[in-house]
Amino acid sequence: MAAQYRTDISVEELEIILQPQTARTPLKFGGVVVESVPFCRIRAVVENGDHEVAEGWGGIFLMDQWGWPDPAVSHEDKQRVMQRVLDDYVHLVMTHPGTFHPIELFIALEGDLARINERVCAEEGVAVPQPFLGALVCASPVDAALHDAFGNVNGIDSYRGYGPEFMDDLSGFLGPDFVGQYVEHFIRPAYKPKVPVFHLVGGLDKLTRDELDGTDPDDGLPSCLADWIAFEGMYCLKVKLRGNDLDWDVDRMIAVHDVGREELDRIGQSEMHLTADTNEMCESPQYIVEMLQRIRQRSPETFERTLYIEQPTGRDLDEAGWDMTPIAALKPVIVDESLTTLESFDRAMELGWSGVALKTCKGHSSDMLFVAKAAKRRIPYAVQDLTNPSLALIHSVGLGARINTIMGVEANSRQFFPDSTPEAERRVHEGIFRLEGGEADTSSLQGTGLGYQMDRIISGD
Repeated sequence: MAAQYRTDISVEELEIILQPQTARTPLKFGGVVVESVPFCRIRAVVENGDHEVAEGWGGIFLMDQWGWPDPAVSHEDKQRVMQRVLDDYVHLVMTHPGTFHPIELFIALEGDLARINERVCAEEGVAVPQPFLGALVCASPVDAALHDAFGNVNGIDSYRGYGPEFMDDLSGFLGPDFVGQYVEHFIRPAYKPKVPVFHLVGGLDKLTRDELDGTDPDDGLPSCLADWIAFEGMYCLKVKLRGNDLDWDVDRMIAVHDVGREELDRIGQSEMHLTADTNEMCESPQYIVEMLQRIRQRSPETFERTLYIEQPTGRDLDEAGWDMTPIAALKPVIVDESLTTLESFDRAMELGWSGVALKTCKGHSSDMLFVAKAAKRRIPYAVQDLTNPSLALIHSVGLGARINTIMGVEANSRQFFPDSTPEAERRVHEGIFRLEGGEADTSSLQGTGLGYQMDRIISGD
């Protein structure tokens, strides 16, 4: 039974705001292409033990294309399920008795979230049920809004609310090794001033100016990798691969490296990092082993600049039980879609994965526990995003700036969904939505909560 703190909160109100969004250019990853997706905003009102009341905000794309990519179910049916799961989870949180810390609440309701997902999928009669990962996407903006509100109502930066004055130690979540230890012991006391940003090179993205034609958007933003680098100076590139076309994937990695290296040389930037992501499309780890060996043979520079490989095989860790050590012997291999619970974290490490990918769309609360668990075991971790725009990107960059990632954060909504961020948010957080030297400036993350500065955003200041 968790102790009670005057800073614990009860939820007085939760409002769902769904906003359909259209991609500037199609985003291809794995076997899917994203052209439209709803953005979900959550407004929370909470009360603490001193009877003080405050708002909090969260947001995320309800991106079924990532959380639930199975083609046996239509996009429309997936969206209906996701929005029902969201509605039912909001009702669950609203009716949860007592007061609590946001992390305590999220973990306490994980089993209920899974049951909601199973029930809704059964009632909707979908051919393939939504994976738990998709249900986490539905719950994540609620979790974010509660963390923001928790900080706001208690007059603190939310990341300052993870110590002994505000919550029990981590042993209740992570076991006896964490007696006397708190999340605050594993995160940074302040935001890093600058955070390197990974630019996403999608499967349909053009690399050079020679590829541009009349089909490209005429909106003042770049439409090929070379122009993006000239525009914002990114030196971290995440490459989406096919995972079932070895020649194409090898050629693509080398081509991205070569274009990137040429453009970075022009602006005097010697640093460059690549990552590769097949989004679960590989039949076995051997595909990546062969890909890396071919890359090393053809382009040693490309191989050397590759930081890690993301989730090459399917998300069910037990179905195939792949041993990841052959990949890990060449490059770190990071578990992403498979990482949904603390148990899946442990299972991934048993199978030889090198590290973990954190995403705000899996829940801020889970991210805090994953960070503590990874840091304690000296396991590397990265922060990826879900093409997060708007509040979701502010939140994700803030997360990356408060922890010690392998390298920076991913942020690609500026490429694919730039119009999904309201002008007021771009103005207040200009350094997050417009990069300089390939990095986000976090100086706008100020005040209480998650640093959104919602008062300024709402007032148009």
